[in-house]
Amino acid sequence: MVNNIEIGERLRAIRGERSAEAISVDMGVSKSAWCMYERGERIPRDEVKKRISEYSGKSVQELFYD
Repeated sequence: MVNNIEIGERLRAIRGERSAEAISVDMGVSKSAWCMYERGERIPRDEVKKRISEYSGKSVQELFYD
């Protein structure tokens, strides 16, 4: 199972050069929530995981569990 820090690294990679504020708007979460996801302090709810998956073109399984 993937730990929270690894998930945060994956989410930072998905964001790329975009600002945390811009990606948070696209994902429908607050900027502070997105930053907590990236720092591994919090894991997104299932609905947000799905949006991240669709945005990134990777499966939820691949992003959060492998």
